[in-house]
Amino acid sequence: TEKSQELFLPKVLFPAGVYRLRITTQDKFGTPVQREQYLKLYNTDKGLLPQPSIAWTLGPQRPCEPGEKASWYVGTSLDKLPVLLEFERDGKLLSREWTTVQGLRNFHRKIEEADRGNLQYMLHYAALNRSYHDYQTLIVPWTNKKLKVEYRSFRDKLLPGQDESWEIAISGPKGEKVAAEMVATMYDASLDAFVPKPWDFRVWPERTYVQNTLSSPGYSRLNMRNLSSRHTGSYIRVSRTYRQLNWFKWHSYGRTLALYERDAYSVSAAVLRKEGHVAEAAPPEDMQVADSAGLEAAPPSPPPAAGEKPQAPEQEAPAPQPPAVRENLDETVFFMPDLRTDADGRIILSFKMNEALTRWKFQLFAHTSDLKYALDTRELVTQKDLMIVPHPPRFLREGDEIEFTAKVVNLSEQTLSGNAVLQMVNPLNSVPVYKWLDNPDFNRHFTVEGGRSAAVAWRFKVPPVNEVPLIEYTVEAGAGDYTDAERSLLPVLTDRMLVTESMPLPVRGGEHKTFVFEHMQNHGSSTLANNGLTLEFTSNPAWYAVQALPYLMEYPYECSEQIFSRYYANSLATTVANSQPRIREIFEAWSEEDLQSPLSKNEELKSALLEETPWVLDAQSEEEQRKNIALFFDLHRMAKERARAIDKLAQRQLANGGFAWFAGGRDNWYITQYIVEGLAHLDRLGALQTEDESRLRSMIERAVSYIDDRMLEYYHDLERSVKKGYTSWDDDHLSPIIIHYLYTRSFFLDRDARAGLGLVGGPDGYMALPKKVEKPFNYFMDQAEKHWTQKSVYQQGMLALCVHRTEAPGAADIIMRSLKERAIRHPELGMYWKTPRGYFWYQHPIEQQALLIEAFSEVANDAESVDAMKAWLLKHKQTNAWRTTKATAEAVYALLSFGDNWLAESEPVHITFGGKDKADAWYNKRITEAQQTAMPGTGYFKLHFSAEDMVQDMAVVEVENPNKHVAWGALYWQYFEKLENITTFEETPLQLKRALFKVVLDDTGERLVSLSANESTLEVGDKVRVRVELRVDRDMEYVHMRDMRASGFEPVEVLSRYKWQGGLGYYQSTRDASTDFFFSYLPKGTYVFEYTLRVAHRGEFSNGITSIQCMYAPEFTSHAEGLHVSVK
Repeated sequence: TEKSQELFLPKVLFPAGVYRLRITTQDKFGTPVQREQYLKLYNTDKGLLPQPSIAWTLGPQRPCEPGEKASWYVGTSLDKLPVLLEFERDGKLLSREWTTVQGLRNFHRKIEEADRGNLQYMLHYAALNRSYHDYQTLIVPWTNKKLKVEYRSFRDKLLPGQDESWEIAISGPKGEKVAAEMVATMYDASLDAFVPKPWDFRVWPERTYVQNTLSSPGYSRLNMRNLSSRHTGSYIRVSRTYRQLNWFKWHSYGRTLALYERDAYSVSAAVLRKEGHVAEAAPPEDMQVADSAGLEAAPPSPPPAAGEKPQAPEQEAPAPQPPAVRENLDETVFFMPDLRTDADGRIILSFKMNEALTRWKFQLFAHTSDLKYALDTRELVTQKDLMIVPHPPRFLREGDEIEFTAKVVNLSEQTLSGNAVLQMVNPLNSVPVYKWLDNPDFNRHFTVEGGRSAAVAWRFKVPPVNEVPLIEYTVEAGAGDYTDAERSLLPVLTDRMLVTESMPLPVRGGEHKTFVFEHMQNHGSSTLANNGLTLEFTSNPAWYAVQALPYLMEYPYECSEQIFSRYYANSLATTVANSQPRIREIFEAWSEEDLQSPLSKNEELKSALLEETPWVLDAQSEEEQRKNIALFFDLHRMAKERARAIDKLAQRQLANGGFAWFAGGRDNWYITQYIVEGLAHLDRLGALQTEDESRLRSMIERAVSYIDDRMLEYYHDLERSVKKGYTSWDDDHLSPIIIHYLYTRSFFLDRDARAGLGLVGGPDGYMALPKKVEKPFNYFMDQAEKHWTQKSVYQQGMLALCVHRTEAPGAADIIMRSLKERAIRHPELGMYWKTPRGYFWYQHPIEQQALLIEAFSEVANDAESVDAMKAWLLKHKQTNAWRTTKATAEAVYALLSFGDNWLAESEPVHITFGGKDKADAWYNKRITEAQQTAMPGTGYFKLHFSAEDMVQDMAVVEVENPNKHVAWGALYWQYFEKLENITTFEETPLQLKRALFKVVLDDTGERLVSLSANESTLEVGDKVRVRVELRVDRDMEYVHMRDMRASGFEPVEVLSRYKWQGGLGYYQSTRDASTDFFFSYLPKGTYVFEYTLRVAHRGEFSNGITSIQCMYAPEFTSHAEGLHVSVK
């Protein structure tokens, strides 16, 4: 046949019956293709059924409209068949009559307006000692509610970057003009392979019958419940269990495999259906090379412009202009939520097409005020006559050798010859990458026939990450007048670990002080490589909190705690911008600076860099940092991000009011209390925004009710234990989670607290204890006064605040005096407590210090101690934030809550590296220049020195403070070190092993061949199974395990989701460079995790490492060494 042709079969040759239709042909590669289908032929004129049947039905062949007569057939092979015919609508019986069927009988019924949304009829009959039931639906659609969509201009083939305009007309069911609203969107259709997103709108009911549960696969018995007891008497019911067929994973859903008996359902009928499933990802399609010499390497030369001296068929084409480079590769073209028809019922859609070469899906939904509606979907493609489509990895890893491939596609009708070129530069400084490569020849010749494609490839070794942290690649193809080019970014990752050490520089008023960074001056490591040095200074530590807010916003994981951290950061930033007009003016001036960073154009890349190579972001220039923080403080952006975070939090809140750590998990008591505590912090700071009040009030009330219920459960369990004699009421029952509950609940019981929106604290925000909670709450408060001495420093601070807020100040003062007596004071480190580190939430030192700052300010009103404690807090700050998002949020609260005037005028602090005799050195002049451009009124500046700029003198810092108040500064040293040389926490309870296997299919099924033992080689398209063994020798919580992968691999399972395995629940997230596992609770034991990868690129790759750590106590860590992977 041709591309599309219909074959008509003469019906006179085929009498009534059941036929099997088999069609056999060959595809373009000569492979046989066969399709079979069963057909039923009947003859209504002669009353012939397709096959002998007790009853056979044939419903209406098309939908029915009101006023029409619906027609259907019922036939039987018996002499006659008594049938009970019933009609039903919305569960109400409309009619019931007995009739007799002989041969093939035609039935009719007039359709009414009330039948819209479908009408059901039922046939009940008995024959051969069995009862039968047939349920059919007469389709009566809501055509009076369907709008008509007419595309008066629409093109399904567009050029990349083309300006396009479509005209769409919306009319009523009968073509009348209507006033309609419309929403429209267009996105990359390939996204449907992950999760299809068809729009649906079913406001008008469509009645359908639910299939009888008796017609399931296997054997069934007659249901006797409908027989009258008057005739059955009181017989003993005997249950008979029949052996079930082994269905070998075939289930009763999906597509029909064989004859599907829809005409009548017997109580013992079995219907065979084929299981539907999603196929595994296929290996990359082999590209057909049109010319056997199509991959010739040109003579060595610098990479020329694509298209230079191409050979077109039978004539030499002139050198074309450089091709327009395609850079906008976003998956969404537009989302237009508020489109309205004009007086003529038209809507004009104008947009600029994205530049990816792909298939796009366009969807629209239009409706009127009386809920007439239309849904429509169309597809289109962006293409050119000559296209080059790169197949890049998700990332690169330094030291790897990779074959970068692209496909040259010729959609014209003639053969094209030309050149393909790969160009690579470092976008941070525009330096070409070729200087690090052994072979700089990146020119490839191709010849492609019309309608065919050819593969081109470039093999290169990835340069070192400290030289090239980011690669901007451009692939170009040119043949005569035909050109194309595409450009994008690739992050370069490393197996080495980045270490950040900090030295605080607090100097009292009128003080002159010298600081020595001992480890930087005498590290003694031959493998250590400097990454950079950052100096930061201000007259008020609140600015360190401000600088940390973007970190909270940009952290990439989707757990409830970090979603809340984004809301927390945006709320605080909004308060800063609104309460300090002068600061807002500075931010606005910074935002107008003409500076475009490549990272600001690519949020996904920025996220990957934040996860794998955060030093790239840290090393941005001072101008870029100013620009980025100004953009962060944009009021419109913050309002949008706050709304987005609230939406996500609302979705995460479960029906019982609690929050899970990750979506799909169980409610988590501690995480819920942490979010409630954070919202209370914001309200105390006056940082909750009025427009968020209604949603937050409902969220808080439900969450507080949840934590009250969890405390009650704990108390009732304790009651049962006391009654059974396992314990007594006088014993210490103050568990860490109960102490945290008392602290969190105290925010809502503090009548004297200052409040912003009044959601917590104060007379208006007072949330009284429910009656059922009063007795348990008072019991635990009594326990707090009796047993506080047996608790940790962190828990004692919580109890002091709780007792103080609930009108028992005497006990709170005693706790605070004890804490102050046990504190350590150090001239440089400030005031702190030496407590053992741990991996549970109540053993984290940063959170502990932040809470004690709150306690010493609120309970003891001790400003001197608070300032000394801030010095210790700043000592443990990393370059832009603290160790974790949770620690950063708590530290930010402590610094912003208890400080002095933000804009206190001050004289510049004198800072020199190496002492006064080095004052004229170039690096000290840079400090002076940075101070001259510091933020007015705060003296805040931040100065970064690259690894090349670092000198030994920078380990010694002299600071002189001419002001009366304390000046706050810090020096951050970052360096790379081999994993085995990094000091980790001793006695780690975590042990990891990892192995890779090639998945081989043979006659016995799936077989795993070890790659670590060099038992097999890999090729593009192979499947690789990753197996990670985790041993834990004690119970732990909030653990994050990251398994890196080679850049030549692609994950098969790409959707993140919650999983359960052997009683262990965890969240598995697939990211660009790793697969991550998050455990809210990890019991002691041994666990094995497996997932599958697909080989996508040739080359020599490092597979990275597997690491695990407590997410909120990252010093508890372990790792498994990486493997080398070779793909031929």
